[in-house]
Amino acid sequence: MQAFTLPEFYVPYPARMNPHLEAARAHSMAWAREMGMLDSPSPSGDVVWTEQALAKMDYALLCAHTHPDCDGPSLDLVTDWYVWVFFFDDDFLAQFKYTRNTEGAKAYLDRLELFMTGPGERSPEPRNPAEAGLENLWARTIPAMSEAWRRRFVTSTHNLMVESLWELDNIDRGRIANPIEYVQMRRRVGGAPWSANLIEFAVGAEVPDRIAATRPMEVLRDTFADAVHLRNDLFSYQREVREEGENSNAVLVFEKFLDCPTQEAAELTNDLLTSRLQQFENTALVEVPALLAERDVSLPEQIAVGLYVKGLQDWQSGGHEWHTRSSRYMNEGADSGADELGLGRRHRQQAPPPFAKTGHLPLPEFRMPYAVRTSPHLAAAREYAPGWARGMGMLEGGIWDERRFRGIDLAHCAAMIDPDSDIDGLKLSTDWLTWGTYGDDYFPLVFGTKRDAVAAKLCSDRLSLFMPLEGEPVPKPSNPIEVGLADLWGRTAGPLSPHARAGFRRAVESMTASWAWEVGNQAQNRVPDPVDYVEMRRRTFGSDLTKSLALLELGDVVPAELFGNRVLFELDTAAQDYAAFSNDLFSYQKEIEYEGEVHNLVYVAERFLDVGRLEARDIAARLMNARMTQFEQLADEDLPRMCDDLGLGDDVRAAVTGYADHLKDWMAGILEWHRKCVRYTPEELARVHAPEPPAFSLVPSGIGMSAWRIGSGAR
Repeated sequence: MQAFTLPEFYVPYPARMNPHLEAARAHSMAWAREMGMLDSPSPSGDVVWTEQALAKMDYALLCAHTHPDCDGPSLDLVTDWYVWVFFFDDDFLAQFKYTRNTEGAKAYLDRLELFMTGPGERSPEPRNPAEAGLENLWARTIPAMSEAWRRRFVTSTHNLMVESLWELDNIDRGRIANPIEYVQMRRRVGGAPWSANLIEFAVGAEVPDRIAATRPMEVLRDTFADAVHLRNDLFSYQREVREEGENSNAVLVFEKFLDCPTQEAAELTNDLLTSRLQQFENTALVEVPALLAERDVSLPEQIAVGLYVKGLQDWQSGGHEWHTRSSRYMNEGADSGADELGLGRRHRQQAPPPFAKTGHLPLPEFRMPYAVRTSPHLAAAREYAPGWARGMGMLEGGIWDERRFRGIDLAHCAAMIDPDSDIDGLKLSTDWLTWGTYGDDYFPLVFGTKRDAVAAKLCSDRLSLFMPLEGEPVPKPSNPIEVGLADLWGRTAGPLSPHARAGFRRAVESMTASWAWEVGNQAQNRVPDPVDYVEMRRRTFGSDLTKSLALLELGDVVPAELFGNRVLFELDTAAQDYAAFSNDLFSYQKEIEYEGEVHNLVYVAERFLDVGRLEARDIAARLMNARMTQFEQLADEDLPRMCDDLGLGDDVRAAVTGYADHLKDWMAGILEWHRKCVRYTPEELARVHAPEPPAFSLVPSGIGMSAWRIGSGAR
């Protein structure tokens, strides 16, 4: 029996068929035989594939559906890539996952990497079918593509191979990932970003390198990847979980995390799949055209992007069709219903009228294993902070007054997240927190109440002018955000190397652009997709900025590429999520009732899961605590093991360990600040949002402000 009844799938585009299917079938079978993939025993003695098994799985059918418009030779090559990647997956399972042979797996993967050669490099002689296949495919593919594409493809191929160790480690521990970890790690190990790269080859059009790393293009890739993986998890649950003992499957993740029946977990997985597809559509239709216009992308490049987007759509529909037919999957009763399912999900993503009376949200217990430490310079920083805020103009114009600023007590937050700094460092940290918090209040009030997404973006873009990289002149600041940033940049960026200065500027730009993203959602009256919300929340909370400040202290000791390692990546994002979710829980009433916001994890969970605020609160707290548990494992076990595996020197090891210790202070300090700060108390909210008109001007100055007016909905 099937483990659950397959849900109704959202498939908005019809699947089409490439006319070269039969030729690709014949070619891929011959190629697999030539590479030694058929009827060849693995070192364990088992035959991974027979000719009959490969024919039933029918990867040529997959590629003919997912790449319906490419020519015959291109379809042959793409099909060979998919034969290789599925063989690799099954061979790795047979050799290492069943046997829990971690050391053998590392050696196998390290050697396989040698076959992704760069210009002028030669690969070793292949010893097994996976190596032979990769060498053959690399030689046939790379010459046709640009160097920028090759770098992206190397990264995605590396991830799907190497991150298999993460799956193996979880099996060995009997550990099931939390939902956030699962989604972002599934992208690395699941291979859909790799498929997105191959789409560029198949459609004969590359994404321009200058826009490949922008938010719209990254969201297209990530939503494509998430939808592909979630769909695959639904169809493959029976084989992976019930038959093979795998635990890397979204249905199982939700089943265990929410302690719910398998059928309910499958329905939730499908809801998230639908949400990610609709996020893809929103990005393709709203954000991508704006990006192309903003960056003045040429007509041939626009056509290339259009072909890429169409290729991603074709893959979704074709991949679904193949899953319903392949012998590899559980597909009895598979169906789709684009209109009904899509409309239901869209309705739940539309925000109801704002300013609902929520009342105070009682808070649950939080897991916090780390002690709070406080700088001895706190009193001096507290005395200093109001003067700086006043000098920047932040205590005029109706956003803040001095009483409110002193109650927020950002010096206390800085003193706990940076307890070992000297007085000058603590003042600088306090000022950055002041600037970021002021901006976080400024954008919703000034732009959000008018739904003026254009003015918000103009304001965000203009801030880059106040962060010169090579001493360029800056314009005259026109509002407190610009005044504050100009001051802070001059005090922070001067001593940095050019590389560090550019990285720090990107972190600030990431945060300010995320504020404009929030205004854009308000303009659409749209509650964010849950995955997009979590990933953007790290930016809106200022996590990238805070992290960059911490990294400045490391100097050039730690190679930049090391932070792409799974352990540091997950350590970093787990800490960021813990801190941001704590803010969402404490600020729920402030944001939902008094500010008419939709950007709050509790609220996003309410809308996505169609549950009440207390149940949504508990889910948010559970996610927060799960990320802390994951952080502890990473810091205590995985980080030392990573240092050993990579052979890091004492100075680098000390630096990354110190960075982990900084994140502990950061999480503990942020939670304590929320507990002690009056900003979120019902009494302070009632005082700040009292109906009496204030005695000071409510009209801020600066770009986009000439038509700004306070209305009854402003908070």
